[in-house]
Amino acid sequence: MTLPARLLPLLCGVLLVGCVPFPGDGVDPSTTPGTTPPPEITTPVPTTPQGQVLPITATAKIESSGQIFALEVAETAEQQQLGLMYRESLPDNRGMLFQFDPARPVSFWMKNCLIHLDIIFLKDGVVQTIARNVPPCENDPCPTYGTPADIDQVIEIRGGLSDEMGLTEGDEITVSFMDS
Repeated sequence: MTLPARLLPLLCGVLLVGCVPFPGDGVDPSTTPGTTPPPEITTPVPTTPQGQVLPITATAKIESSGQIFALEVAETAEQQQLGLMYRESLPDNRGMLFQFDPARPVSFWMKNCLIHLDIIFLKDGVVQTIARNVPPCENDPCPTYGTPADIDQVIEIRGGLSDEMGLTEGDEITVSFMDS
């Protein structure tokens, strides 16, 4: 074999090595033709639904005791549907107001609720019925709590608080809206 014939394989090898990008030469090996980018490894991030916290825009005064509650007002259908779901606590001086215009029979359930609630059903500022210390729903289908009477407002407060205040059917509750 002659010298040029022996150098041909060596020369081809040098030329091929010259075509491979080296680190630091500004070429991304994952985009070089003929290469497959390494697979991305992603770990799903677990998510926990968050309860809504609405602004305080109303107050409720229990006329018999003088107790006053700061109320979040669930105004939209979406806000009403979410209600107090996923909330881990509710202070004793706080609640959520739901309004119904026109007044009609309504019922509530405790799906995705984490705390016990008292659900106070009102018509023209008078307590019609109270679903007391209602527990979170643990299994589907969830029970519903309501009344066949027409209702124009519902207030949810911490479970057991109605009994602690001595709140009963026929008591008056005055709801006042704050200026915006």
